[in-house]
Amino acid sequence: MTSIKIGTFKAVSPAKNGLMTEQVVIQVRDMIREGKLKPGDRLPSEREFAKRLGISRASLRAGLRFLAAMGALTSRHGSGTYIATGPPALDSEPLRMLAALHGFTPEELFEARRLLEIGLAGLAAEHATDDHLATMAEEVTEMYAALNDPQEYLIHDIRFHRAIAAASSNPILAALMDMVSAVMYERRRETVSRAKDLRESVAMHREIYRLIRAGKADEARSAMSEHLALAQRAFASEEGMGTSPAEVARIKTNASNGKRPTRSKVRQKR
Repeated sequence: MTSIKIGTFKAVSPAKNGLMTEQVVIQVRDMIREGKLKPGDRLPSEREFAKRLGISRASLRAGLRFLAAMGALTSRHGSGTYIATGPPALDSEPLRMLAALHGFTPEELFEARRLLEIGLAGLAAEHATDDHLATMAEEVTEMYAALNDPQEYLIHDIRFHRAIAAASSNPILAALMDMVSAVMYERRRETVSRAKDLRESVAMHREIYRLIRAGKADEARSAMSEHLALAQRAFASEEGMGTSPAEVARIKTNASNGKRPTRSKVRQKR
């Protein structure tokens, strides 16, 4: 870890370059791109930093918050602000807002999951480290322990899928998976208490883990595809308690066949 010298930064000039908060973001971003700021580097104290840049502490805070939301910075209580050391932790709030605005259907969410997660399972089988495998195994164990607590089960379910994404060694896909799974969590936590197939679900999670651990990429992809079909049918059943039997049957059929509903039907559901 290195503490960056205050003289490394330049005073901003809002009259020429726009908003002061924007200039904080631009300066830090450019320094990261140029290699002047590296993962783990600690930024100067807020008081020193604001004085050096010639801006108010309020403007500085706004810029740092924006950089943190982008995943470029992390804050450690009592220690300071650091350049992030891991993959970007994209804020899922924009996608949640879009979901609320446009009414993403379950079919659309599972379609996105299939496109991401089947490939991620294969990549994880090829690239997972011992640490990744240990995390997956721990989440499977926690799912078994939470069979009688659907809300707790759901948390470990989401963490298991995120662990697979992290094991893919592709931080872009892992970040996308974080966003999609956040939307899925928000949607399913309202229905998971009605789940009836958690034991079958955790058995499939364990099988996916076993195949990834064995390095069997093709089989891991196939198992993930089967699991997502089951998960979609389960979700349709949970939501369908307030839906007509015909509509539930249609959703289950689409899930089984991996089909997406026609656009006209999506509009009707919205």
